[in-house]
Amino acid sequence: MSDTGKLDAIWIKRAHRGPMDEKPRAKLVAGRGLEGNSDQGGHRQVTLISREAWRRAEEELGTEVPPTARRANLLVSGIELAETRGRILRVGNARLHIRGETRPCNRMDEAQEGLRGALDPEWRAGAYAEVLDDADIAVGDPVRWE
Repeated sequence: MSDTGKLDAIWIKRAHRGPMDEKPRAKLVAGRGLEGNSDQGGHRQVTLISREAWRRAEEELGTEVPPTARRANLLVSGIELAETRGRILRVGNARLHIRGETRPCNRMDEAQEGLRGALDPEWRAGAYAEVLDDADIAVGDPVRWE
């Protein structure tokens, strides 16, 4: 893993427990989150998962699971999210302040039996962040640690 990667996918959740809509681009709003996403404000404005960590969970399960089952907003690759609390991640022109580890919940087992346990170690379920800048982001944007 390096300190640079890319944004592989963007998902927006229209309503609490609602479907995850994949988008080629989206707008991040400072202090709020993704425009149109049901979760706004607080410390958990955007959730992120790493493609590599997701693959480790799939290997443990012995099956492929669509990353939308995690219900995160951003899928990144080439960059490690584990143990990054307090760091600043740049996604395109936006800065995200990583506030902590996203813990897997029982919804994960609703999507795939055993997924919650497979996401438990090593921050595999990802991280949550506060948005520091208004910015448009798009799939393929560079992702790097500041």
